[in-house]
Amino acid sequence: MSFLDQLNPQQREAVETTEGPVLILAGAGSGKTRVITYRIAYLIEHAGVMPESILAMTFTNKAAAEMAERVEKLVGGLSIAKPVISTFHSFCVRVLRRDIDALQIPSATPGQTPIGHTKKFVIYDESDMQSVVKGIMKRLGVDDKQLTPRTVLSRISWAKNHMLDPQELYLQSADPKNEKIAHLFEEYRKELRKANALDFDDLLLEATRLLKTVSPVREYYNRRFQYLLIDEYQDTNRPQYELMRMLAGERHNVCAVGDEDQSIYSWRGADIRNILEFEQDFPEAKIIRLEQNYRSTQNILQAASSVVANNLRRKGKNLWTSRQGGTKIGYYEAPDGENEALFAADHIAKYLREAAHAENSRGETPRAAVLYRTNSQSRLFEEAMRRYGLKYKVVGGFSFYERAEIKDMISYLKVIQNPDDSISLLRVINTPTRGIGKGTIDTIERLALETGLSLWGALGEAIRRQLLPQRALAALKSFQQLILDAQAILSGTFVEHLEESTEEVVARAPSPVQMPEGSQTRPAVEPDSDDAAAFDPTEFENTAFDFGGAYGSPDEEESSHTAAANKPPAVFENESHENGARPSATADSFPAPSINTADILKFLIDRTGYIKLLEAEDTPEAFSRIENLRELVNAAMDSRDRGESLDQFLDHAALISDADDYDARAQITLMSLHAAKGLEFPLVFLSGLEEGLFPHSRTMLQPDDVEEERRLCYVGMTRAMDQLILTRAVYRRRYGTDLPEASVPSRFLEEVPIQLIEELGKRRSATTAHAGTAALGRPAGRSPAAHDADVHYSYEDEDQSAAWKRSGVPANRQKSTAPAKPYNSIENIAEFFASRGKKFTVPKSPLEEPTGKRGFRPGQRVRHPKYGEGTVYQREGEGEEAKITVQFPRFGLKKLVEKYAQLERA
Repeated sequence: MSFLDQLNPQQREAVETTEGPVLILAGAGSGKTRVITYRIAYLIEHAGVMPESILAMTFTNKAAAEMAERVEKLVGGLSIAKPVISTFHSFCVRVLRRDIDALQIPSATPGQTPIGHTKKFVIYDESDMQSVVKGIMKRLGVDDKQLTPRTVLSRISWAKNHMLDPQELYLQSADPKNEKIAHLFEEYRKELRKANALDFDDLLLEATRLLKTVSPVREYYNRRFQYLLIDEYQDTNRPQYELMRMLAGERHNVCAVGDEDQSIYSWRGADIRNILEFEQDFPEAKIIRLEQNYRSTQNILQAASSVVANNLRRKGKNLWTSRQGGTKIGYYEAPDGENEALFAADHIAKYLREAAHAENSRGETPRAAVLYRTNSQSRLFEEAMRRYGLKYKVVGGFSFYERAEIKDMISYLKVIQNPDDSISLLRVINTPTRGIGKGTIDTIERLALETGLSLWGALGEAIRRQLLPQRALAALKSFQQLILDAQAILSGTFVEHLEESTEEVVARAPSPVQMPEGSQTRPAVEPDSDDAAAFDPTEFENTAFDFGGAYGSPDEEESSHTAAANKPPAVFENESHENGARPSATADSFPAPSINTADILKFLIDRTGYIKLLEAEDTPEAFSRIENLRELVNAAMDSRDRGESLDQFLDHAALISDADDYDARAQITLMSLHAAKGLEFPLVFLSGLEEGLFPHSRTMLQPDDVEEERRLCYVGMTRAMDQLILTRAVYRRRYGTDLPEASVPSRFLEEVPIQLIEELGKRRSATTAHAGTAALGRPAGRSPAAHDADVHYSYEDEDQSAAWKRSGVPANRQKSTAPAKPYNSIENIAEFFASRGKKFTVPKSPLEEPTGKRGFRPGQRVRHPKYGEGTVYQREGEGEEAKITVQFPRFGLKKLVEKYAQLERA
């Protein structure tokens, strides 16, 4: 049976339409990944297309890996060559590693190196970028309190995503603040060029500029890739769109797969017009709609479709599923955020317990997800899961590669690869402490500024010209020697480098006759000084590399590794380099030892004494950091097994995203709605459905922004396979407020059809009912299909784990002998942050009580002569000058000054 027989008619049409531009509008859960992979397999197996002439691009490493695995299963035995399946950024890195030199401009000064980036460029992450901007602002005297580095970087990223250079940004500036940002943008660009560094936006921009301006490079890729597939096309930005147009060439064999109802990344530059106006770019394009959903039940699908149908900017689809009926959409209205989290934990605990005793009819592993609009909401859910003794996974938390000790070692590797990377050099020049203080660093930075050199060049110049005290010079020489030794090890020339260094030391050393009496036995460096760490090959007995191996006869595998290390790495699979033949060893030339990234890391850890210093701390945190360093070496070993060079290892570390942190085996996952894109779970909690939180307060002024929030809600709802529960809190504590504030139900709740809703939990009061689900048009009475009257959570019990494990006895019947600390007490909050390795300072004095005259407070019902009755949503300030935000049913949110508002209590 052909694999095409596994497709429905619309999917098969999408797979078999291979020539010309095609836009596949794939609804949520409609099998778009299957269509992309089967289309690649069809091109190879039935159309006779060479695999290496197919390029598929997506947004996450996980999605790219899944596609590659599926294609391998379908056509793995047909060809050794593979199609290129990659993320946008990874593809651009490959392109730039191969040809970025073509963008260099010859220097006006004879004999000087060309201006521009080289193939050894490094990739700056967000913290590196902030360090650059902070340095520029400090140098130019810009107050970072009035204009924060994060704001500057956000505006720079916006400009890059719209393909604006600093001059164009300056011309568009309407105020002094944006003019200043344009100047900072220009300096930022210069600093990155000097450091031979690119940020994430630059990867797309420079690759696009390369294809636009260098015809031979563009023609090469047009010949190389004859079929182009773009996944998640609705999330592409302007540079990605331009990149696609450049790669499409004259054939226009572009297959764009996407869903305009899932375009949720405008904040990072995504332009929904790319998918809405596809036919304008390619008039001959064929549009195919995938409308059969294989994931969710009919109730979930109908509810999500009803919500997103309120948007205007969409092409429209009629999604349907064979999974008719299903559980109704659960709705729970919690009194506050803590109760909302406890309800979710209790429900998930019961779900997992029942799943463990009953075999799932669909064969699905019991999995649940709690989705929220902002990452700050995770704290309450984490605490609730811990109280129930539930294991959970947080996606989008502190990334492994963001930990301080990992960034230190990665920065060392970056400096070894590219010494001109000033940001990485500044991070490690005195890490661990080696006696290089702030004064020394300031002198080097000033010298770099005066001479136009990078910090590495200025460091060498300071040593050569003896511009610093002897102690500082000795420390700088120690650091310089460390980097040079590591570079020599990486290139396989450490033995020669060691011999040259020894000869220089001997040549400079005075003869014993010339030395003062008693000085012959005195060590050059005191054993306890910072410069005493010198490389001793005998300390590496247990490491994977052996310098003596250079003199033996390596086996065939080692020889192949050596050859790979000594020639430029292939940028794409199946691509050979000119003059890339493996050199044969002669009697006079020994092959270099097979050195990989893991060996360099071991060398750095030993030479710097990093682990020894952590061991000396003798704290649990220090030992945890040691484990992290060992795990980094393991990651480097995995990289070695994949045949990756140092460049490729660093690229991989730089391009890891939050979505790649998702663990499909985790039974409970906490994550933001943006991170949940592309995933599915049998049980989903969609939390925080309140005006100002979801939709977010920042989006309420622009209709297009509200539409994106609604698409985000649609994405969250369609992650659910079997059961979807919507929750909100009537009162929620917000930043800087003394007491929890009343919330207004999200407008998205009103857009869910009433007949699809089943209310969970019991009523508390008529006031609460009015403020909550009355907005949904439902009676205040409790649904007969809801849970029994006993609620399975209690504020008094600090640990709920035993309650639900003991024969299903409700936790609120297990009264504790002594009342525990309040759930939201300052002690519990401090304990939570301590468990995450964060600092938390307990306030020393209570907040002052509000002293307003009229004193309208959030949650109160008020009447306005023009807008009628409404609910106070927020209060800013005190006294008659206070600003009151009121939610009016017919007029929306209105912000009024209290003394002029003419408000009365309703």
